[in-house]
Amino acid sequence: MIYTDTRDSSVKVNFRTAVLNGMNAATGGLYIPVEFPKLDKSFTDRNTDPSFRDVAFEMAKPYVKDEIPDNDLEAIISDCYPFTSQVVPIDPTTYVLELFHGPTCAFKDFGARFMARTMSYFNRGEKDNLHILVATSGDTGSAVGSAFHNVPGIDVTILYPDGKISPLQEKQLSTFTGNVRALKVKGTFDDCQALVKKAFVDKDLREKFRLSSANSINISRLLPQAFYYMYSSIVVKNRIPRDSQIKDPAIIAVCPSGNFGNLTSGLIAKEMGAPITGFVAATNANRTVPDWIATGEYNARPSIATLSNAMDVGAPSNYERIKALYTLEEVRSMFASYWTDDQGTIEGIKKCHEKTGYIIDPHGAVAWKAWNDIRGGEMEKLVKGEKGDYSKPGLTANIPAWADKVVSKEAAAIILETAHPAKFGATVVNAIGREPSMPERLEKVMSLPDNAIPMEKDYDSFKSWLVANL
Repeated sequence: MIYTDTRDSSVKVNFRTAVLNGMNAATGGLYIPVEFPKLDKSFTDRNTDPSFRDVAFEMAKPYVKDEIPDNDLEAIISDCYPFTSQVVPIDPTTYVLELFHGPTCAFKDFGARFMARTMSYFNRGEKDNLHILVATSGDTGSAVGSAFHNVPGIDVTILYPDGKISPLQEKQLSTFTGNVRALKVKGTFDDCQALVKKAFVDKDLREKFRLSSANSINISRLLPQAFYYMYSSIVVKNRIPRDSQIKDPAIIAVCPSGNFGNLTSGLIAKEMGAPITGFVAATNANRTVPDWIATGEYNARPSIATLSNAMDVGAPSNYERIKALYTLEEVRSMFASYWTDDQGTIEGIKKCHEKTGYIIDPHGAVAWKAWNDIRGGEMEKLVKGEKGDYSKPGLTANIPAWADKVVSKEAAAIILETAHPAKFGATVVNAIGREPSMPERLEKVMSLPDNAIPMEKDYDSFKSWLVANL
């Protein structure tokens, strides 16, 4: 498979180069495959549910062809996924895709573990360490730290915004030792991401160190996240006739969206043949992409702190990939876009629990509220010509190609539940009056000492620290 660059289509590199470089230092562009191979329809149309590992292997194989032999790829996937995603029906047309069954209780375990093992595979025989720089607005850092901890030949530096993530999330980041360390930056996630991006295009640093990324700017993070879209959509396709008697349903993936890497992974799965009809990009008050879809104007902006902090991104990196792959009209055809504020997030947690008994985290709650509003009449209003104010919480006034399926009650949703609700216990208690159960693996981390290093948000301070400590 050949990979090109979102900013220069003449660039042609292999998977190893795309993974180890993270992004193209010469242009600042992000790597994307030149094509998306389709899985055989006998696989996607099967009447029995596949295993998650089978899906992962079949999807990964064409992207690593001639670089990772099948036997090695099978071993990597087996090591990556001693856990799986779980599809949980909460009403006849709504399925929660639980992505928190990995070691750090967040969806990013799926991408980070695959990335860590492929990087380690490609790094064999290198004399110098590979240095991973990663910015996080919540769960990325802990998933990356866990995936790379004690991996030979690789060092990891995690940047997170001081005071802008949940206490449990910070514990998961600040307690690493050995080859993984965390910097708590006096700024926002966008400041952290800007420091990482600037480091990647700094020729002086590139000459001193081998640098790579573990954010969703790295293609090896995006590809494995497509696995669970494929897996869950096949499972749901097989279940819907039994659960709701809908013969030919539109399957809508509703994705809590911040940096838009997770949603981009869904697009990859759809391109490869996943039975997904469309998507809902569900965001918080950091509504850069919904505003773009509404107006056609993309305006990055400083991020705003919210209860769904992993989505607090004002300049989402993967907008660049989406724009490189699709026209705005194609995006409007595939996507509904929706945003809500903190009050709406609390309401989402509360109403989801009241209606279904399911305890959902603040990020999943944004997605659930989006779906509940869409099927509850908001999409029908759009179809009838009632267009609201995109600057206020709610559904953006574009009508996707699948809108009529929602109006005619022939649609079902997969809600991506991206983190365990226990990671946001105070918010959940505020919404429903009770704490969610705490997984043992989260309880253990709370007793560990903090090792995070304070860092200013200016690049000179960050660069000086890297030179002195890498």
